[in-house]
Amino acid sequence: MSSTYSIFTLFLKERILVSPSILRCVFQGPDVHRMRRYAPDQRIKLLFPVQNNPALKLEGGEEWRRDYMAIPKEQRPLMRTYTLRALRIEKHEMDVEFVLHGKNSPVSNWLSHANLGDTLQIVAPMAGLDGCMENSGGGCEWNPPEHMCQTLLIADETALPAALGILEQLAQRDNPPYVQAFFEVLEQGDCVNVEHFTFADVFWLPRDTEGKYQYGKRLIEEVPQHVTIPESAFIKEQALDEKTTSEGELWERATSENNETRFYGWIAAESSVVKKLRQYLLQERHLDRSLINFMAYWSKSSSKDDHA
Repeated sequence: MSSTYSIFTLFLKERILVSPSILRCVFQGPDVHRMRRYAPDQRIKLLFPVQNNPALKLEGGEEWRRDYMAIPKEQRPLMRTYTLRALRIEKHEMDVEFVLHGKNSPVSNWLSHANLGDTLQIVAPMAGLDGCMENSGGGCEWNPPEHMCQTLLIADETALPAALGILEQLAQRDNPPYVQAFFEVLEQGDCVNVEHFTFADVFWLPRDTEGKYQYGKRLIEEVPQHVTIPESAFIKEQALDEKTTSEGELWERATSENNETRFYGWIAAESSVVKKLRQYLLQERHLDRSLINFMAYWSKSSSKDDHA
C-alpha cells in the first residue's frame, strides 16, 4: 500500500452479528473524516495486538510502514487485510466485517475479548488519492467500464463484504447491469437477503448442505454449470501466464480500458480455487483475461490468515 495510506486509532463502537458466521464491527474516531473509500472492494489493514506487547501503538502518519517494520518482529502487531465495508464520514464511523472461524488466532482472540470502547489501529487510504487504480496504490480493483451491461461476481465468505458492496454500488445506477453472482459461504444462515437487487441472479452456495462439501468445491462445481458469458467476451488466442503478488499469490487485474464487450468480471477467493476458476474461464471458455479480475484473497498453504 502506498504513502497515500495513513494509520488511524479507532475505538470499537458496536458489534452486529450479520449472520451466523459474519460479525460486523463498527469503529469510530475523530480522524475518520480523513479516510476515503475509493471502491466497494477497498482494502485496508488492521493491526491486532500480540501477547508480547499488547499495549503497543504506532504513531499516526503516512510513515506507518517504516515505523511498523522498525518494531522487533516478535512484538509487532499482527497485520491483516480486510475490506472497508462502509464509511460514514459524517458520523466518523467505518464498518469492517469478519468471518467467525472459531479458530485460536490473534484475530479471533481479539474479536472474542474486545469490549466496546477498546481501540484498534487501522491503516486506510486518505483523501486526495486520484482514483484507486494508479500503480495499484489505492488498494482496490473494482473499476468497471462506464457502459458495462453484464457483470460476473464470484466470491467466498472472505470476499463477500466486497461483493455485496459492489451490488450496492450497482444498485445506485439508473440502469444497473445484469449481474450473475456465485457466493460460497459457510452455512445456510449466511445467505443474506439480496432480493432487492432485482438486476442480479445470485447463486448462494452454502457448504453445510448435508456436510459433504469441502471449501471451494461448490464454486468449482457450480460455476461451470451455470455461468453465462457473452460471445463478445471470448478471445481465440491469449497468453495464459499467471500474474502474482510479491508473496507469489495469484493477483490479476482487468486491463481493458476500451471495453467494447461491456462485460466485466470480479473473482476473489482462496488461491487454489481462484486458479481453478481461472483455468476454466480462460482455457476452456476462452474468456478474454483483460475483462476480469482474479484475486487470491488468502491461501490454505500460507500461515497468514489474510482477508480472514
